[in-house]
Amino acid sequence: MNVYDYVVKKARKANAAARVMSGKDTAEKNKALLSMAREIRKNKYDILKANELDLENAKKLGKSSAFIDRLSLNEKRIDSMAEGLEKVASLPDPIGEGVKMWKRPNDLRIEKVRVPLGTIGIIYEARPNVTVDASALCLKSGNSVVLRGGKEAICSNLAIYNIIYKAAVNSGLPEGAVEFIDITEREAVEVLMKLNGYIDVLIPRGGRGLISSVVKNSTVPVIETGSGNCHIYVDADADLDMAEKIVVNAKTQRPAVCNAMETLLVHKDAAGEFLPRLGSTLHKLNVEIRGCSRTQKLIPDVKLATERDYSKEFLDLILAVKVVDSMDEAIDHIYKYGTGHSEAIITNNYASSQKFLREIDAAVVYVNASTRFTDGGEFGFGSEIGISTQKLHARGPMGLNELTTTKYMVYGNGQIRE
Repeated sequence: MNVYDYVVKKARKANAAARVMSGKDTAEKNKALLSMAREIRKNKYDILKANELDLENAKKLGKSSAFIDRLSLNEKRIDSMAEGLEKVASLPDPIGEGVKMWKRPNDLRIEKVRVPLGTIGIIYEARPNVTVDASALCLKSGNSVVLRGGKEAICSNLAIYNIIYKAAVNSGLPEGAVEFIDITEREAVEVLMKLNGYIDVLIPRGGRGLISSVVKNSTVPVIETGSGNCHIYVDADADLDMAEKIVVNAKTQRPAVCNAMETLLVHKDAAGEFLPRLGSTLHKLNVEIRGCSRTQKLIPDVKLATERDYSKEFLDLILAVKVVDSMDEAIDHIYKYGTGHSEAIITNNYASSQKFLREIDAAVVYVNASTRFTDGGEFGFGSEIGISTQKLHARGPMGLNELTTTKYMVYGNGQIRE
């Protein structure tokens, strides 16, 4: 079977399953999710063995440390996958939820309710956990899903998929509710992007190149999950102890993820005291700093930042720093270089915090907190399908509600329009 026929077969099967999934009740869906969680835990060592093969291949190919981190699994991360399934099972089912109801003068009763999107295609790179997270959210929200992971994680993804697929079907969900494209040719993605009529929406998760390619080339509607060039602005009125704690967390706690801080902006009135102490802390944590000329005067051994540094998602222990003269300059910088993901201000000035919240155009805007909290689990969604940086349909961490649409149910007693 050629690539086109193979992908179409998978999509057709998932599309047929979507009709069945839309009628599954909450108990049936939860039963499947809990079974998937048990099987993930029971087979964790098989998953780890498969992951070792992917890691060996990635290292042979000279992949970056950030890439290796995203690809790597351990017992804790596998347990987190199972916990994510259990959390999603514990969440309220959005399907059938009444969003609004009203009655017209002619006695027609109109109700707006949540329904599944249908068949969702997920294209992702070296994150094996997405295989579980995406499946959990799609199934709980009454959808079917077609997964296409990156070739670098093929062994891990297949091991995980085979486990959760068997658990889902044995629990009563239809075959096709979760489909995985297990061929690595790029043509498979190209076919998936054109399957209008089978796939209702595509969600790409990965680097800027993958996302841009899908947005540009897909004829299937796309929910864009953007890259994260995230900023923290330390205001003149910031608590500098708090600022240091937040900046260190946002940069170093897990630098290879999209909600890690990439650029630090510091008001000139705070820079003289803040940057020398922060620089010392970050150097001890092996963070490479690339800063403006004013930053260089305050922190030793700092490379001069380039235009490219301020626009780059490093996904590594590298930080761009700039001293600014005002909050307006900080906001202008974020508008120029930001990707609309997550932005934060550290300040004790209420008026400044409110100005930042109003004027920054991003999916998530923080006051006195780390950007690392932009995450479905941290927001109480159980897990996430991705962080949407677009404005239509969904924005920010995408949980169950974001995988639904609505329809109107209209109840009458013989009314006709005159």
